[in-house]
Amino acid sequence: MIDVKKILELQLKKVSQWHQEMALSEESMPWKFIEENTQWNFMLWHEEDIARIKDIDPLRIVEAKRNIDKYNQNRNNSMEKIDEWILNYLETNGIQPGAKIHSETPGMMIDRLSIMTLKIYHMQEEVDRPDASDEHKQKCADRVKVLSEQISDLSEALNGVLNNLLDSSLRFKVYRQFKMYNDPSLNPQLYNRGQNEA
Repeated sequence: MIDVKKILELQLKKVSQWHQEMALSEESMPWKFIEENTQWNFMLWHEEDIARIKDIDPLRIVEAKRNIDKYNQNRNNSMEKIDEWILNYLETNGIQPGAKIHSETPGMMIDRLSIMTLKIYHMQEEVDRPDASDEHKQKCADRVKVLSEQISDLSEALNGVLNNLLDSSLRFKVYRQFKMYNDPSLNPQLYNRGQNEA
């Protein structure tokens, strides 16, 4: 259904490439959705870095916060697209859902792998930083090892979930996030402001 090794390769390749130039290239499904998920996590990571700078124009912080909300919404949408694709694949191929439900969806697991890929990339940057102390580099190198193990564990777990879906021993549902902060009809700070201005 989905090659987990290929997911890891795609995520790492894109995270490395996008530090030079942001360009989307995947057209086939579900790889387009997996690439999109990685893209939104990439953009979130760097916008959150900007939002944490203390000596920065306050308007840029406001812009960062709004971008973070937008990117996070798109990130959640991409997870749901991955899960919808998987459910459609199973149904199209006549694979019956299993009795046991898995609360973390494959899309959520792929999203976590994407975030961990960003962590390991940036942690390795710290290991390679020429102006960092040996102690700092060693601490970061130790963390790279831990992150590598976590990625290995999670990818193995994802592979197991996908196999269990294929053999009908497991099922999952698309868990809708229903983010309220972006919806003017659901966020009281937005709809109350609108009423006050009316």
